[in-house]
Amino acid sequence: MKIALGGDHAGFEYKKVIIELLDSQGIESEDFGPFSSESCDYPDFVHPVAEAIEIGKFNLGIIICGSGNGVAMTVNKHQNIRCALAWEPELAALARAHNDANIISIPARYVSLEKAKQIVSVFLSTEFEGGRHQNRVSKIPCV
Repeated sequence: MKIALGGDHAGFEYKKVIIELLDSQGIESEDFGPFSSESCDYPDFVHPVAEAIEIGKFNLGIIICGSGNGVAMTVNKHQNIRCALAWEPELAALARAHNDANIISIPARYVSLEKAKQIVSVFLSTEFEGGRHQNRVSKIPCV
C-alpha cells in the first residue's frame, strides 16, 4: 500500500507524526508538503496528492488542514477522487466501506493527535464493501 499526504500549515505537525506512524507499520508514503508550519496555500500541496492517486501512483491519500474543509473541497474537484472529512474513526470507516473514499481529510484544529492517528488506522484498514454501495459510488462523478 502506498499513501500520499498533503495539507496546509495547520496540519503540518500532525502530518509529520502520521508519516512516522506509517513508517513504523512499513507503509510506504510520500509527503507532498507543506514542509513547514509557515502559512501556505493548501491547493499547491493537495492537488498533487489527488493527481498522484488518479494516475495510480498511490492507493490512498491523507490530507490535513485546520478544519479539513478547504483541502477536501480542493481534491474533490478531481473526477476520480472521493475525499471524506472525518473527525471520528467511525466516519473514516463508513467513508471507506460505503463510499469507497480514496482520500481522508482530517481537521487538525478539531481533533486530538491521538484521534487523528485512530482515524488514519481505521481508514487504512477498512475495505470498500461494494454490493449495494457500488451503484451509488458509480454515480458520483459528473461525466
